[in-house]
Amino acid sequence: MEKSKKNNKRKAVDFTLLLGTMLLVFIGIIMVFSASWPEGMTKYDDGTRFLRKHIYSAIAGFVAMIFCMNFDYKYYKKLAIPIYTVAIIAGLLIFSPIGITLKGARRWINLGFMTFMPSDVIKLGSIIFFAWFLTNKKNKVGTLVQGTIPALIYIVISCGLIFAQNDLGTTATLGVTMMTMFFIAGMKITHLVTMVTGAAGLVYVAVMAPGKEHRLERITAFRDPFADKMDTGWQAVQSLYALGSGGVLGLGLGKSRQKFSYIPEAYNDFIFAIIGEELGLFGTITVVLLFLLVIWRGIIIAMKIDDLFGSMLATGITSLLAVQSLMNIGVVTSSLPTTGITLPLISFGGTSLVMYMAAIGILLNISRFAKLDRS
Repeated sequence: MEKSKKNNKRKAVDFTLLLGTMLLVFIGIIMVFSASWPEGMTKYDDGTRFLRKHIYSAIAGFVAMIFCMNFDYKYYKKLAIPIYTVAIIAGLLIFSPIGITLKGARRWINLGFMTFMPSDVIKLGSIIFFAWFLTNKKNKVGTLVQGTIPALIYIVISCGLIFAQNDLGTTATLGVTMMTMFFIAGMKITHLVTMVTGAAGLVYVAVMAPGKEHRLERITAFRDPFADKMDTGWQAVQSLYALGSGGVLGLGLGKSRQKFSYIPEAYNDFIFAIIGEELGLFGTITVVLLFLLVIWRGIIIAMKIDDLFGSMLATGITSLLAVQSLMNIGVVTSSLPTTGITLPLISFGGTSLVMYMAAIGILLNISRFAKLDRS
């Protein structure tokens, strides 16, 4: 009887994953305050405006993480279809009267008391649903009719909804994440090559589409941002200036020059450049190492859980975090073409921060059931 009670005792979550996540969120709060101060003072005469909003989002994210951390992940298997349906409906609401256009793109929904980006809901909802699908098709993943074709349909639906919002960067992030899950689940290499080739063709069409010249300009600017540094290469050049001027130890916290109207929204997509300018190479390496720590723990959890659904879910969440952080850092360092995508857990942005912390909470709950070394 005592032995049975001992086995039913809830295990502790992965402390390393929790610590790494909280450190990234803490760094994000500090850097959002520093990077947003100039715009807050210029536009609103309030340097703490963005900080307050970000702290509110961090608190909401922490509550979501605690809830998900204590909510048995196995229930998501039963809720996968309803969750995915809600995510799809949220994406379609963009085209309804409550969908609003901000910063030149229709990507937000206005609920009156708040606005949010449904693309973040779609990402997490798609991962939960796709993990359920791959688990159900575990012996047929490698087949064309019951594995690859339906998987492709789900990937197209999820990514297509985001692409319709004129968000190529997030589309690519979710597409690569779901393809990673599919590959790890056991898809055939020939199917993978065909899908990657098809995806490359679609990206080419999207870049060359009439009326979307800005996408081609970003590719051209990526090849040589200094060739048109006053226009198409502006963001990349200013980001490189910020990273370069930071040196090894940085100019000092709060002492960035590029955040003064040189880098647009320095507290969002290009916050990694401000980290490099103010905290130097030391600061950027610290952030990268923390991301690697969180990703490493996610991989370990995915490998150490016996349940296939839990493994696929952990794989999806970890892949999403890895792909998006890699893309953001790649853009900031001019290793990838410029695209609007946030740095997870650090950039300003309510929906993104809350959804990522909730996703980490799910990962933490899975860690309770994984065979980890808890010594």
